[in-house]
Amino acid sequence: MRTTLLRRHLRAFALGALAAWAATAVHAQGADAYPDKPVTLIVPTAAAGGTDTISRLLADALSKQLKQPFIIDNRPGANGILGTELAARATPDGYKLLFTYAAAMVVNPSLYRKLPYDPVKDFAPVAQIGRGGNLLLVRQDLPVKTLKEFVAYAKARPDKLNYCSWGNGSGGHLAMESLKKQAGLAMTHVPYKGSGPCVQDLMGGQVDAAFADMSSTVELVRAGRLKALANSGPSRIPMLPDVPTMTEAGYPFTNYSWYGVLAPAKTPPAIVKKLNVALNQVLKDPAVVQRLRELNFTDLPQNTPEQFAATMQKDLHDWSVLVKDIGLTLE
Repeated sequence: MRTTLLRRHLRAFALGALAAWAATAVHAQGADAYPDKPVTLIVPTAAAGGTDTISRLLADALSKQLKQPFIIDNRPGANGILGTELAARATPDGYKLLFTYAAAMVVNPSLYRKLPYDPVKDFAPVAQIGRGGNLLLVRQDLPVKTLKEFVAYAKARPDKLNYCSWGNGSGGHLAMESLKKQAGLAMTHVPYKGSGPCVQDLMGGQVDAAFADMSSTVELVRAGRLKALANSGPSRIPMLPDVPTMTEAGYPFTNYSWYGVLAPAKTPPAIVKKLNVALNQVLKDPAVVQRLRELNFTDLPQNTPEQFAATMQKDLHDWSVLVKDIGLTLE
């Protein structure tokens, strides 16, 4: 009897091991063949903004690296929620990915009571793409040259000035609300579906101020089309060495923004790893690095999916503290 049971257990163990080996072999073979058709990068912002510009640069580089087209699918709206939800519900096979910005993943969970996706449970982090602060910008004809002058000007005109951002609850929105609280300002928020339209209207004079990403605005500052009063990073940037940090300008506030690639949860780890390796290779390409520098991207951390996941977890905590301090919630 014992011999028969032992044989059954050994047979069951052997069959289980064979099944596990077969599954591993299939996954490995799938990762080796991946990608064998075009890959879609869902971008939850409008075209022409910083997120879109960086996504297209990386899509072109990945197309060359992995020998398949990487196609951009812009899905703007609701501070990135629409496009992010679409990516979360995609088939987890590596052929629909999300290229996004920090606020959509680590700020929204603290702002919205009912978010249609969970940034931790619904996604597999692939790679972080760059990081940095945002610029505090004002229209060129606003009669101020420094942050303190701007605060004094706005205080003298309560509810007369407005500012734009790339959506309710976006990093630009929260940064300005933090400044408003510190300085005791009353200004009107005008949300847009992307940073591109916001910056265009700022240059056109339809709005007075904004926090906006550096990649699409530094050259506008250099050309005299906008004025930069401060940046929200921890240090000054080489491209605009005369622009102080928010803390240096007298209003302590520091926050990083980043871009990142994520896959739907349950995407095979081998595919996630292959994408991570490809992206890190792309970020070593001198032509890509040069173009990113031209877009004012100088901080390019190259990390593993696990390191990117750890960054997201830390940022989820840090932003939740800021949102609670401001007292902002959205439906």
